[in-house]
Formats: sequence, structure tokens, C-alpha cells
Amino acid sequence: MTDSAPEGETAELGYEQARDQLIEVVRGLEAGGLSLEESLALWERGEELAKLCERHLDGARERIEAALASVEDAEDTGGAEGSNGTAANTG
Repeated sequence: MTDSAPEGETAELGYEQARDQLIEVVRGLEAGGLSLEESLALWERGEELAKLCERHLDGARERIEAALASVEDAEDTGGAEGSNGTAANTG
């Protein structure tokens, strides 16, 4: 396995790609047989990938919270308005 990828390349990975690469890093570390320098490089790569996965998950969490908040806002501010408008247009 090579040393760590350039930072820009890591940032472009999607969640699933980063997760899969992180799994490979862990397998490589668990397998052993690497020099200290190779192990450190692999560990650093794993740290980058773990942080990227965490950022993706944080972003997904924020999107879900925003979607839930907008649904709650719509319900609180007359989300039933559509049904009243429809009934008014039938006559």
C-alpha cells in the first residue's frame, strides 16, 4: 500500500469510498508485517479517512435535522393550509 494520498484526493472521496478505504487501512495494520514508517503512514491515512467519514456523517445529520425542522415549521405555521385551499377551490 502506498503512503497517504494527497489531502485533496481524500477530500473528494464520498462516504462509502472513504469507509471502504478505512477498512482496508485497518486490515493492513492488523495484518502486521509493516515497518514502523509504513505503519505510521497507514495510521495517518486512517486518521484522515476517519475524519472524512465523520464529516460526511455530520453533514448527513445536519441535513436530516434541517429537513425535520422544516416539516415541524410547516406543521406549526399551518401546514394544513393546502387542504383548506383545495376545499375553497371546489365551489
